[in-house]
Amino acid sequence: MEQREATLIICKPDAVERGLVGEVLARFERRGMRLLRAELRQIDNGTAARHYAEHVGKPFYDSLIAHITRSPALLAVVEGPEGTWQIVRQMMGTTNPAQAAPGTIRGDLAVSLTENVIHGSDGPESAQREIALFFPDLASS
Repeated sequence: MEQREATLIICKPDAVERGLVGEVLARFERRGMRLLRAELRQIDNGTAARHYAEHVGKPFYDSLIAHITRSPALLAVVEGPEGTWQIVRQMMGTTNPAQAAPGTIRGDLAVSLTENVIHGSDGPESAQREIALFFPDLASS
C-alpha cells in the first residue's frame, strides 16, 4: 500500500476575497489529492505570529501578518502520495507571481508579491508543525 502524506495549504484572504478558493482546491483534487479538512477561519495575530515565526525581523514580516489576518482565509489539509508537499509547492509556483510559471496557481491567479493567493508547507517538518498549529486534532504523534 502506498504511503500517504498530508500537508497544509492556506488560501490566503486575497484568494477568498476574489472567489478563487474553488479553483485552487479543484487543481489539487484534479492532481489526485484528497481534502482531509478545510475550514474558513479568521486567523488571529497570535496564531499568525506563530505561523510566520521564522520571518520575525525580516522587512516583509509586518505585511505578512497584516495580510493573513485582514479577513478570513481557507485553511486546508490535503493528502496525497509521498512527497505531496513538493507537488503542492510546484503547483503553487514561485512566491513572486511575476516570476511564477504559467500553469501554476500563482502564475495564473496571483497579482503581487503580497497578494499571492496561497501558502503551502515547505517541507514535511513544516507540514507537521503547521497542521498541528491549525488542526491539532489531526497532528500525528
